[in-house]
Amino acid sequence: MDTRELVSKYVPLVKRHWLPLSLGILGVIFFAYGLIGLFSANKTSSEDIVFEANSASKQNSEAKTILVDVEGAVARPGVYKIPQESRIQDGLVAAGGLSAQADRAYVAKNLNLATKLTDGVKVYIPVSGEAVGDVSVLNASSEGIAVNALININTSSESQLDSLPGIGPVTAQKIITGRPYGSVNELLDKKIVGTKVFTQIKDKISIY
Repeated sequence: MDTRELVSKYVPLVKRHWLPLSLGILGVIFFAYGLIGLFSANKTSSEDIVFEANSASKQNSEAKTILVDVEGAVARPGVYKIPQESRIQDGLVAAGGLSAQADRAYVAKNLNLATKLTDGVKVYIPVSGEAVGDVSVLNASSEGIAVNALININTSSESQLDSLPGIGPVTAQKIITGRPYGSVNELLDKKIVGTKVFTQIKDKISIY
């Protein structure tokens, strides 16, 4: 059967039933568009869910880090962001380890490398021959680190502050409430302690 015979056979049928055929073709087209739209919507929804999950994971990751200031005789002194459960050893590793000038004997004797670090704490490594006082490294992570026997009024606990002359539990709590401090003189400026008490403690405290 050639082309002319096909045309002569089916054209009359198409003319006779053009309306149902047209509606059928339009129905198929709309159905195809509907399927495409459905698949596109599912894909977009799936991508949104993945994005939100990644965002939440990123926030949780950032929330589990702390900032520590590692100074003195280390390879790269500075402030570092490290995992929340890090120890002093981890802080030293982040700073590139001890420098050639570090007093290793002093570190071995006075620094507990297994002590947990807290956010905002400072770790200082003396150089050989440097005159420093005894370093008090506390076991509890909430206690912070007192460097060169000075009590850090920005990070020390109530019990540490209470050990200062003229400071009791009430004043220790006032010091904690008044944080942060840019200088030790702010204890006077904020009227947290009087002149007499400040004179007794000024050489025993620090802000870092």
